[in-house]
This record gives sequence, structure tokens and C-alpha cells, in this order.
Amino acid sequence: MPCTCRFFQWPAQLDSPDFLFRRTRELYIQIKWLVLARAVFALVLIFSTLFFSDTDLTGQRDQSFLSLYKISGTILGLSLIYFAWLCQKKYLHILAYTQVVIDTFIVTAIVFVTGCYHSIFTFLYLLVIIYAAMLLFAQGSFSVALASSFQYGFLIQFEYLKIITPLSENQALALVVDQQQILYRVVITISAFFATAALSGILSLQLKTAKKDLKIAQEHLKRVEKMAAVDEIVSGIAHEIKNPLASLSGSIQMLREDMTPTGENDKLMQIILRETDRLRQIVTDIRLISKPGRTNAELIDFSKAIDDVKTLFDNTPDWHDRINIVTRLERDLYVFMDTVHLQQILWNLIKNAAESIEGKGKITISLYSPRHKRIYLTIQDTGLGIDKKKAPHIFDPFFTTKSDGTGLGLSIIHRIVDTYDGMIDFESIPGKGTVFTLIFQNPHSSSSMP
Repeated sequence: MPCTCRFFQWPAQLDSPDFLFRRTRELYIQIKWLVLARAVFALVLIFSTLFFSDTDLTGQRDQSFLSLYKISGTILGLSLIYFAWLCQKKYLHILAYTQVVIDTFIVTAIVFVTGCYHSIFTFLYLLVIIYAAMLLFAQGSFSVALASSFQYGFLIQFEYLKIITPLSENQALALVVDQQQILYRVVITISAFFATAALSGILSLQLKTAKKDLKIAQEHLKRVEKMAAVDEIVSGIAHEIKNPLASLSGSIQMLREDMTPTGENDKLMQIILRETDRLRQIVTDIRLISKPGRTNAELIDFSKAIDDVKTLFDNTPDWHDRINIVTRLERDLYVFMDTVHLQQILWNLIKNAAESIEGKGKITISLYSPRHKRIYLTIQDTGLGIDKKKAPHIFDPFFTTKSDGTGLGLSIIHRIVDTYDGMIDFESIPGKGTVFTLIFQNPHSSSSMP
């Protein structure tokens, strides 16, 4: 299914406990600074009002200053309530929504007491929209923009219809401004609200994506440094084993031809040959970890390669009846890679996902490219997940949790991805599933990896 959403799409690994923990901690810090900034704003509003107002607050103009004192006091009181709520460290998303919604009403009150149509504080709506995007991303910014639009539109219309009278104005709005001018002001202001919501939402998503990419890059770099220390040793061992193993295999073949086949001897010979082939495959895998090579790299249609591997998988008797593969692929994305290497990455990750599922389950494969700068591939399963103690070692050579595994599959994938200047990371919920994220350079983009 082609992907049509470029700006606000993000895969399901954001539901992982690791991400949610980081997101909750980040939200806690953001709300703390917002509460502090709001209190500082209230104090600035109090002192500025005190500076510009008279000591005798009896006139109509002075009543607006008195209202600003009340609004400032309300903001300080709400800040104390928010801080007490924040200390509980519970329902932080509800707290974030509560703050931004109440802030729109506070801004409306400030605009009302400072002149409604003629108020200079209309820009405060934009500030609320911007930090709503920082806290709650695009959904929050558009919700605040909608709320601000309704409040500002009704406020100006009520002033024009003389339903309300701003405290700082002596002359009715209808006497100095016509309906067309009011409509123009309201439309321009509301347009600014939604434009700010769109831009801040996109920027907040880009920031979220950049943070995610940075984390993946840091973890990937740690593993590359760790694997680099053993690459040379492993490569040397593989080279030393390869030649004797070839001689051993050839000798066994000759002995088998000279021996008189008997039931027991033939059974033992079959075991020897099978294990020799297994050792040869292990040596080949070890050499692939050390030097995958990219001499046969070419531009490959990424989504087509995924479709081909999916077709092959769907026709595998061991899995096609119990594993449902769902694809969400953005088309016309290409990667510069050896076809064999890409197929090996896809097949091994899908195979691992299927083997982690007990009974029936689902594997979701997503391919997308936000702003066409990098290509993201995610493979998510509904399997058993990875134990937290084992998670840091799953890319280590020879580390395996399978009784018949060699522990080289993920090591090879990691090495191949790194060879093509890509990155790989994973997040897992024990008992619920795992998602692997692979990031590749887009050959049609000039941007580099983080």
C-alpha cells in the first residue's frame, strides 16, 4: 500500500516502553520549564502593569490594569497547581493538554482587557500554538489553533455587535471599523494561527525524528566499535579454518567412495558430511562479517525487493498458514546495494520475526522516506520479544538463543548495513514483540547520515 503521509508518519516502535520512558521524561522536563516560564510571564505582567498604571484604579482605563492584576494572579495560582500535579509524575499528557487549553482562555482574557480588536497581545496565541506543538506535536498545535480561532473570532464579533465592551475602549468598534475590515483581520489572524500550527507541527516532528536518528546512530556506532575489535581476529580464524576444512571435506568424500557402504557406516558418513557443510557455511558467514564487499552494488527498487521476499516467504510451508505479513510501502524508493545482500537482510529479519512468534501472528513491514532524505525500513512482529538482559548482545557474533542457531545472522545483517553506510536499531517489549529499524541513504538525496 503506498504511503501518502510524509510529514506525520512514524512507525509503531514509538509505543515501546523504552521510547515511552524517554518521551515521559522529556515531557516532564518540558512541562517543568513551561510552568516556570508561565510564572515568570505573570510576574513580568504584574510589574509592567504596576509601572504603567496609576495608583488610583477607578477610571475605565485603570479597570483594565486591575483586570491584568487579576489575570496575573490567576496565572500564578494555576502555576502552583500545575507544579503540584507535575510532582506526582502522573497523567503528564493530560496535564499538557490542560495547560495549553487553559492558556488559550487566558490569552483571550488578556486580549479582551487590552482592547480586543486593537489589542497588541494577539501574538500570545501564536506562542501557545508553538509550545503546544513542542509538547503534543501536530495534533496539539492544530487543536490549540482551532480553539484560538473560535475564541478570537467570537471575541471580535461580540465586540462588533456590542455584546461585550473592552475595558480599555471608550468608543464602540462598529463606529470606527466596518464589517469588511473586521472580517479581513479575523481571517488573516486565523490563517496565521493554522500556518503556525502547521509549521511548528512539522518542525516538532523533524526534531523528534532527529532525536530518534541520533539515538540509533549512537547505538550503532557503539556496536561498530565493539565489532571492529573482533573483526580481524575472526577473519584470521576463518581463513585458517577454511583450507583445512576443504581438505577434510575432500578426504571424507574420497573415503566414502572407497568404503563398502553399510547401514551404520553410511549413517555416520552422512553425519560427518552434514556437519562439514555446516562448518563451511559458518566459515563463509564469518568471512562475510569481516568483509561483506559492495562490488556488485546497484540501484534496487526497494519496495519491489520487499514484495519479492514476501512472495517467497508466503509460499514457505512452515509459515504461510500461521504468519500474516502486512506491508506499508512507499513506492519509487531506491537503495544502492548488492541485491544478494538486500535479500539476505530482508529474509533473515523476516525469518527471525516469524520464529519469534508462537502460533499465529503478524509481521508488519513499513518502508517510507520522510522528505526523501533517508529511507526507513521497519520490521515489526507480534512475537515473544527480546529479554532485556539479552538485548545488548543480539548483534554479537555467535550469540544466539536458538538451540540450532549459529549466532551469526544478526551480526551479518549489522555488518552489511554498516558497509552501505546504513544504521540498524531495535526496540522490544518482552511478551509483545520486537521492531527493527533500518536507515539507509537515499541515493537521490544529497543529505548524509547523522
